[in-house]
Amino acid sequence: MQTSSDRHEYPAHWEADVVLRDGGTARIRPITADDAERLVSFYEQVSDESKYYRFFAPYPRLSAKDVHRFTHHDFVDRVGLAATVGDEFIGTVRYDRIGAGGRPATGAEADEAEVAFLVQDAHQGRGVASALLEHIAAVARERGIRRFAAEVLPANTKMIKVFTDAGYTQKRSFEDGVVRLEFGLEPTDRSLAVQYAREQRAEARSVQRLLAPGAVAVIGTGRTPGGVGRSILGNIRDGGYTGRLYAVNGALPEGQKELDGVPAFRSVRDIDGPVDVAVVAVPAERVPEVVADCGEHDVQGLVVVSAGYAESGPDGRERQRALVRQARSYGMRIIGPSSFGVINTSPEVRLNASLAPDMPRAGRIGLFAQSGAIGVALLSRLHRRGGGVTGVTGLSTFVSSGNRADVSGNDVLQYWYEDADTDVALMYLESIGNPRKFTRLARRTAAAKPLVVVQGARHGAGPRGHAVRATQLPHATVSALLRQAGVIRVDTITDLVDAGLLLARQPLPAGPRVAILGNSESLGLLTYDACLAEGLRPHPPQDLTTAASAADFHAALSRALADDSSDAVVVTAIPSVGEGSVGDAALAEALRSAAAEQPTKPVLVVHVELGGLAEALSAATSTAPQPGAASGPDPTPRTGERVKPRAAADEGAPAEEKRAPAPAPPPEGTHPIPAYPAAERAVRALAQAVAYGQWRRDAADPGKVPEYEDIDERGAAALIEGMLARGQGLTLTTEATCELLAAYGVHVHRALPAPTPDAAAEAARTLGHPVALKATAPHLRHRADLGGVRLDLADEEQLRRAYAELTELFGSPEELRPVVQRMAPRGVDTVVRAVIDPAAGAVLSFGLAGAASQLLGDMAHRLIPVTDRDATSLVRSIRTAPLLFGWRGSAPVDTPALEELMLRVSRLVHDHPEVVAVTLEPVVVAPHGISVLGASVRLAPPPARDDHGPRTLPAY
Repeated sequence: MQTSSDRHEYPAHWEADVVLRDGGTARIRPITADDAERLVSFYEQVSDESKYYRFFAPYPRLSAKDVHRFTHHDFVDRVGLAATVGDEFIGTVRYDRIGAGGRPATGAEADEAEVAFLVQDAHQGRGVASALLEHIAAVARERGIRRFAAEVLPANTKMIKVFTDAGYTQKRSFEDGVVRLEFGLEPTDRSLAVQYAREQRAEARSVQRLLAPGAVAVIGTGRTPGGVGRSILGNIRDGGYTGRLYAVNGALPEGQKELDGVPAFRSVRDIDGPVDVAVVAVPAERVPEVVADCGEHDVQGLVVVSAGYAESGPDGRERQRALVRQARSYGMRIIGPSSFGVINTSPEVRLNASLAPDMPRAGRIGLFAQSGAIGVALLSRLHRRGGGVTGVTGLSTFVSSGNRADVSGNDVLQYWYEDADTDVALMYLESIGNPRKFTRLARRTAAAKPLVVVQGARHGAGPRGHAVRATQLPHATVSALLRQAGVIRVDTITDLVDAGLLLARQPLPAGPRVAILGNSESLGLLTYDACLAEGLRPHPPQDLTTAASAADFHAALSRALADDSSDAVVVTAIPSVGEGSVGDAALAEALRSAAAEQPTKPVLVVHVELGGLAEALSAATSTAPQPGAASGPDPTPRTGERVKPRAAADEGAPAEEKRAPAPAPPPEGTHPIPAYPAAERAVRALAQAVAYGQWRRDAADPGKVPEYEDIDERGAAALIEGMLARGQGLTLTTEATCELLAAYGVHVHRALPAPTPDAAAEAARTLGHPVALKATAPHLRHRADLGGVRLDLADEEQLRRAYAELTELFGSPEELRPVVQRMAPRGVDTVVRAVIDPAAGAVLSFGLAGAASQLLGDMAHRLIPVTDRDATSLVRSIRTAPLLFGWRGSAPVDTPALEELMLRVSRLVHDHPEVVAVTLEPVVVAPHGISVLGASVRLAPPPARDDHGPRTLPAY
């Protein structure tokens, strides 16, 4: 039972599960008075050398006074954290606040603490101390401590390395035979880079342990064929798994040693030898017993295909939480529950631990699916489309996460980032548990290899089995942020496969210019129109006529690829009829050899097949029953019947979907050419590749976040601290808003209240004519189209007349809340917003002001912090951007000033996480300069932890 030890309540939010360097997990939590026995047991298992390094003298055992000191903390000036596996400590860290001269101190005025670690020898080298340092540093910052000091013996090189490698700004000295290290705790670019690199290595390793195990046990292999566990066992065996395979069934008869030719046991604990991964296929109520057995046998990870968890309701959701907690207590990670399984086609592994009956072709595509049904569909489509007539494309790895209780798409991205066998990553996501982390990982992954994502459940709640952070952003905004991170976002699984095959087989296009050639004029024109619709720049199609031979295709493609005015080539081909017509094999060889001569440009084929058309037309000429029509097989699967994927069902399948025999691989150094059954699909995939290629070029120079000398960051921090002292969250007054924005160089035009005509006249005299009179009631604010604004009032007479008109039309001054504002130079009205979303993080948005833009949703978005290049592209991303650049003869406006304004707002939100919302509306952009006429700011206490905090797994 966790209890508080001294003055403060137990800080439960400090508890966290972490992934260690070797891929295992540990739990980090505060040490309390209840941990005395655990601490003593832990210390007894530490070597004498480690004890000497910790206490600088022989220290064989802890005294009762030591135990009391190390387990009683106030969680402010004295804090201890432990890393645990199961119920045992494997490492500890503590800090004590110190003042001048290194003596114990209390209170916020003492902002330094002394820190010390001790890690059990058996767990050294797993990254335990590094993880503990990240967490104790976050705790210290939360408690107002800004610096750590540590004294280390020179011989303790491992601990010195922990401190020096952390990336903090530090000072090092040597005195009295001791190395003294002092370092600030504010995160730096280097410390964050170190943290993210450690996170990547650890999480990638945890997935690698699940995908490339040396030994697998399938638990729940029924005694009769046909069950889930028995099917997976057979799939692993038949797939040619290179490791050791075991079957586990608690109901096996005494003396039975094999099942389907696989060594069989009644419990995983009976297996003589290590087991790296257990595939769990037992009823949900039996899973806890199985997990305990696996934990006691030191199994490294679980693939849980069992159902009956969060997808089944509240009881199942609690069962799922208990499953994750139990597995992590043994240091294990979980794929699932309700998983379809995992596949690794590497020749060194050949693991098909899934319900897919056939091992997919080996290839360079990584596939992640949260839905088992969609996973089946994607495997089937890739199997059908992966052959084609111009080369083979297949899978490297496949992961079905099921309910995504533990291992998620983020973890798999970490693995794919450094996986040399994966060139393209395809993901089907129904929810994103941590969008902020996902966009960070996606940006890094996309800079190295394409990442294609299709999102399910876009217009409603996600699957019941998924734990998802609430987001206030619409789906379109999240999609825009993913594209900004380099994600190729598509709408359907068909588009996912189409784009994946192109990106896996062909080089990226250098631009949007497309050459089109083929033997069908009509198909060429359809391709041309599709290119224009997707924003590409096609050349007029070259018609080779239906009499074109393979040599004609080769010559035309060679010319198109050698032409510097084209960046990609789409070949359209229809079967020709008659003597000398070109066949598939000859056409494929002609296109492949021509592409090999110019391998730097992508080539796509739109290949229309007419197989079976003649027979179909012949059958349609008669109304008589066809032979076998009544006695043919029933295409509807029966309940409980095992259905093979369509990839294996050749009979009756459309020509596009028939399973073709695997062709010979293309010659070394050439790119297999993807073929598409429709021009629109080919061009859509090409457009995605063009956009991604442009993103890659832009990402090489992302720009910089400018520094502005007139920004008063400390002054703004003091203002925010004082304002928040009055409440937990508040919308600032107009005066406070203007003062805070001014600290960042954003100046808002004064607006004086006008509760009476005389007050309006006095305000106008103060500001100077001409003025504007505005109603600020919520239903009229920013709605000039409703008539609640009067502009260019040159004198008091016009002002009083306008005041009377507004009150006559819309009600009393108390309802209208009128204000008077000095006229700004005429220009284009825009709106700039920034918001901190609880899931996606800080987002900057821009659009034109007015009902039309709001109705059409014409807003563009970027993640904060925004660079100068981000700001430039943001202004140009909206559909109404031409209005800013002289559309139809109007004067271009001062977009550089607008971009600077957005950069300043981005800096404000990035520097001060307490600023959770900023709205500037309207921002009038004139030919020279800008005018901010309205502004609002909302503050809230910052979150205790964010994506810059220490590494943690999602809480359960």
